[in-house]
Amino acid sequence: MKKKPFFRYAQRKDTSIILQFIRELAEYEGLLDEVVADESILEEWIFDKQKAEVVFVIVDGKEIGFALFFHNFSTFLGRAGIYLEDLYIRQEYRGQGYGKALLKKLAAIAVERKCGRLEWWCLDWNRPSIDFYLSLGAEPMSDWTVYRIAGDTLNNLADMSHPS
Repeated sequence: MKKKPFFRYAQRKDTSIILQFIRELAEYEGLLDEVVADESILEEWIFDKQKAEVVFVIVDGKEIGFALFFHNFSTFLGRAGIYLEDLYIRQEYRGQGYGKALLKKLAAIAVERKCGRLEWWCLDWNRPSIDFYLSLGAEPMSDWTVYRIAGDTLNNLADMSHPS
C-alpha cells in the first residue's frame, strides 16, 4: 500500500458514489446492461429499509473502493454471517493492498458482530479475483450450486402461492 487507507460507513449523502461504484464494477464484469438500480432505489433499500451496508476505503480523502454487504444466517452455526455482495477497488488502486485491507475490515466487522462467517460469490472467469481470494485462505464451495429465481419467473412463482 502506498498510503494507509481509512474506512468509513456510507451515509445517505453517498448514494451517488455507491451507484457509481456499482456501475464501474458491472462494467468490469461485462454486466453493465443488467444494472437497473438508481439512486432512489439504493437510498430506499440501503438507508430507509436498512437491508445492506456499505463501507468505503478512502485514500487521500477520496473513496477509491467499496464493499456492499448484508447479514445472512446459518442454521448449522446458529448465528448470522456477513454476505459480501460487491467488493470493488478502482483500477488505478488495484494490486496495492487496498482490496485486502477492505476484506480485513469486513472480517473485523464479522468478528466484532460475532458472525460465524464471511462469504461471497465470484464469477468463474475472474481469475485475478479468484487467485486473490485463494491467497487470503478463502475456500471455494465447489459442492454447492447457486440457484436464482428473478423477474417474471419470481412473479409467476409468487402467483402460484395465491390460488385463483
